[in-house]
Formats: sequence, structure tokens, C-alpha cells
Amino acid sequence: MFIHQKILNSHVTLMLSSMHSNVESSLKYSFTMQQQPITSCAYSNFRCRAKKSAGSGNNGAGNGVDQRPRRGETLHLDKSGRWRSFTAKKMSRKRCGSLRGSGWKYGSGFVDGIFPVMTPSGQQILELVQGEEGVDENTIWTILHNLRASHDTFDDLVNVLVQLRLNQKWDPIVMICQWMLYRSSFKPDVICYNLLIEAYGRQSQHNKAESVYFELLRAKCVPTQHTYALLIKAYCTARLTEQAEAVVSEMNKYGLPPSAIVYNAYIDGLVKAGNPYKAVEIFQRMKRDNCQPSAETYTLLINLYGKARRAYMALKLFNEMRSQSCKPNICTFTALINAFAREGQCDKAEEIFEQLQADGFEPDVYVYNALMEAYSRAGFPYGAAEIFSVMQHMGCEPDRASFNIMVDAYGRSGLHSEAEAVFEDMKQLEMTPTMKSHMLLLSAYSRAGNVDKCEEIVNQMQESGIEPDTFVLNSMINLYGKQGLFHKMEQTLKAMDHKGAYAVPDISTYNILINVYGRAGLLERMEGVFGSLPELGLKPDVVTWTSRLGAYSRKKMYTKCLEIFEEMIDAGCCPDGGTAKVLMAACCSEDQVEQLTTVIRTMHKSISTTTPL
Repeated sequence: MFIHQKILNSHVTLMLSSMHSNVESSLKYSFTMQQQPITSCAYSNFRCRAKKSAGSGNNGAGNGVDQRPRRGETLHLDKSGRWRSFTAKKMSRKRCGSLRGSGWKYGSGFVDGIFPVMTPSGQQILELVQGEEGVDENTIWTILHNLRASHDTFDDLVNVLVQLRLNQKWDPIVMICQWMLYRSSFKPDVICYNLLIEAYGRQSQHNKAESVYFELLRAKCVPTQHTYALLIKAYCTARLTEQAEAVVSEMNKYGLPPSAIVYNAYIDGLVKAGNPYKAVEIFQRMKRDNCQPSAETYTLLINLYGKARRAYMALKLFNEMRSQSCKPNICTFTALINAFAREGQCDKAEEIFEQLQADGFEPDVYVYNALMEAYSRAGFPYGAAEIFSVMQHMGCEPDRASFNIMVDAYGRSGLHSEAEAVFEDMKQLEMTPTMKSHMLLLSAYSRAGNVDKCEEIVNQMQESGIEPDTFVLNSMINLYGKQGLFHKMEQTLKAMDHKGAYAVPDISTYNILINVYGRAGLLERMEGVFGSLPELGLKPDVVTWTSRLGAYSRKKMYTKCLEIFEEMIDAGCCPDGGTAKVLMAACCSEDQVEQLTTVIRTMHKSISTTTPL
């Protein structure tokens, strides 16, 4: 298949088809900012301010007057706690402030990647705040207090907050929001509260995020679905799934069904907290509750299945998405290409790439990188190189990740010289190699068993100011072990064990030692390392147990293997396919094979009933 020609043809078609749509969209572009207030609630002691019944209160409520908002109107709470309607178009700029073209999205309410238009005064504020690294909040507040209180200043501060959020500068966001909400003359705004909740959530300070939410209610500021989404995400970041679930339950209890915004935040938070099974459960509940999943929802789940090496499930979700008339975006296509890339299915990845172009999307650097990764994982480094060349020909500049993929592609195929050539090209283009860049080059020479070159790369890292981390030193320990250089292997481990060392040994470090000693037939040393794990505060994982089993399996010690297997099950560790292969290799007779097959089948049935992924 001529990849180069296919991409060229599709790109030309894409350019012609997009010319008209680009002109049309630019003429129709408009920005509207309308916030839908909703009833407020919170978990456990959440207070719910529900709309009063038609028979209570003044202002004509008892006279049967219809208080429902007319078209274009919205509800808000006045100072006495009563619901009133207003027309958004008639709102004074001095009252709510403009956003100067910033869009809305879940989170703080701003579109990620949309940079605010900064005024000169706003730019000065940003430079002052960002330039005062390590300065106390009182100094920042003094700077802000000297500003003139006006709607323009409010706009500038909001734009500064948006820029800080894009830069993920959470401490300055906290300082500015606290000043705006508690020390300035500005009226409390839900945007500021949302930003403050998000900042605390990102800093794993869920208690403070929760406190800000209650302060929002006390200020009679109406929370939005974004507010609840951020609160849920703060709990998920702290791995407090029960509290996150309580927020959703309370919303349902008070007649506030969570929208896709809330569900997306919940799913995303669970995935990032390392709870993919719960994330799938919430996705299924979302559909049962008749909440239509958005493109972002499907993208999150496709990413989840892709990382779990379940590309077929990712494709199933993609097809379901289209059947529900939910249009995939470029992020969805990229996630699906990545899912096939992780399994080295370059044909399927290329097929999705073609669908992406047929849907009118122009491939960006992330799409090209995903396609390159597919060819790399499939063992076709020159296919990845061709994509790399086409990418540049199309005017899409490769980034650092693109070069890293090429280093990895050549390294996986044993072409370590080509891998180093790409590494040097990256430096010539003034792209500073990262820890990962060095690690990929190290892996290339490690596969070739070149100890001297690997040591040279580690020295280069240190000279360039990059301190080798645990992953790098684990690779060196593995290399020394495979080459029988036990003295250097143990010396490296001792350096990692040294108090204050940058790289600390983890369970992977000891898994390497167990595997090396086991393969060398040094069973006493292996058992010594295994026995030391509880004292080190480390729990054996499936790799640990399988490596230990492998040592006895190679010696055909079937009975000992069964004993260790029982220990593994009693310890609550779930065996995988690698464990089954090692156990089968220990069998010396057909009876043992039959006995072990029965055990493995029983285990497989019990595992498959409890695993939704």
C-alpha cells in the first residue's frame, strides 16, 4: 500500500472540501454566553434551595401568576433568597463582566486551548503574578488591591485566571480567586468559585474544594453543572469515590439529573484515579438514566479500552457512537488510532486514519504520531519513517514525541544506529531530549546488549542535568543481570537504596532481581529477595509471583510450583496468561497437564465473571 500517495490524495480532497466550510463558518461565527442556573445541592449535609411553590411568597406568586421564565430569560436568586427572572441580553457588563471571546467548557467554564485576548493591563497583572514565584499571598493581594475597581479590571482578572489555568498555575489562581471573592469589592461570581474548586481539586485538597462549594451557596450564587463536575472530580482525585457518588445521588434526589458534563467529569476522574471498572459502570448507568453520552464521553471510554489493550471494544464503542448520531471529533479518531497502535494493528489504524480524513478532519501532529506508533509497534520502522516524511511534506511539523516514536521504532527492530541518528537530529533541531528520549535510546542499545554504550547514555543524561529515574536504573539493573554482571547490578541497587537518592527502588526493581536470580538458578538469593518485600513495604504483583514460579518451572519442580501458585491465590493476586504458561512448562506428565488445565479453566471462569473490561 502506497501510504504516501494515499495521504497526499486524501489531503488534496480535504483541502478542496474544507475551503467552502471554512469561509461559511467564519461568517457564521458568533459567541454567546448564557449560564443555566440550577438548584443547588451537596453531599451529606447538602442544602437544597428549591424553587418555592406557586402558593408561597409575594410578587404575585399567590395570585396564580406564572413565574416560569420566558424564552431568553433565566432565573437567579435575589438577596432575600427568592427566585427572580432576568433577560441575559439586558445584563449590565458592570454586573457580570465580559469574557472577551473566551468560550465555555466543563471545568472552570473555559475552553481548553482557547487563549484569552489579553489587554496591556491584563498582561501586566499576569507578568506580576507569574513573576512573583514563592511570594506570599499578602504581597499578591497588595498588588491587586491597588488596581482600580471596574468592570474592565474584572475582565482582565478573569482573563488572567484563564491564562493561568491553561498554564496549570494553581497557586496563583487560588490567591487571585480568594482576593476577588473575599477581599475585593467585586460581586461573587460562579466562575471564580468554579476556578477555586478546580484549583483545590487539582492540588488534592478536596476539603478546601468542598468548603468553597458551601461558601458559594452561602453567597447565594447559583452553582452550575460545571460546579458539581469539579466537586466530583476533586473527590475522585483524592480517591473518595463514595463522596463523589453522594454528590450524584443528592443531585438526583432533588430533581437535578446530572448532565453529560457531570458524568464526563466523573468518568474522567475515576480513570485518572486508577478505577477503570467503576468508570465503565458509571458509563452504563449514564445510558440507563437516558443521559445522552457526548463525543467526549465516548472518547474517554475509547481511551480507557485502548490503554487496557481492548481495541475491539474501543471500535465497538466507536460504532455505537455513530449509531447514536453522535459525531466523533478528531480526539475520538486519535484515541481509536492509538488503541490499534498499542496492539500493533497498523492496517486498522490506517483504516481509521482514512475515515478521519473522509469526515473532513485534517490530521494534526497527534494523529500522525498515533499512526507512526502503530507501525512502530507492528515492527515496521520504515513504515513509521514514511509517515514521518509525509507529515513534514503536509506542513505538519513533528514535535518531540514524533522523534521519540522514531527512536523507539528503530530501537525495537534492533536498528540502534538509526535510533541514535534520529536522537542526534532532534538535538540539531534544538529540541532538548527529555528523560523519555534518553530512555528509548538506552532501550535500543540494551536490546543489543551493549553495556558500554548504555553507561555512556546514562552519563550523558547526568551531564545534561537529567537525573536518571527509577525506570532508567531498573533498565540498567536488568541489562547487568542479563549479561551476568551481578556485581554491577547489586552496586546499582545499593545506590538506589541510599538515603536521599533520586531514584528509589520499586516492585519492578525487585521483580528484575527475582527474575535474574531465578534464571541463573540462584534460588536462595531469589527467595531472599522475595522474603524481604514485606519489610520494604512492597506487595508482590503478578510479575513477582510468575518470575518466582518460572525459576522452579525450569527445573520441572511441579509440586513446588503448585505450592507457590496456592500462595499466590491466597495472597489475592490474580494470575494471568503468563502465569499459566509458566505452570504448564513445569508439567512432566499428561496427568499433570490435565490436572493443571482443570485448575486454570476454573480460575479463568471465576475471573471472567468479575472483570467488566
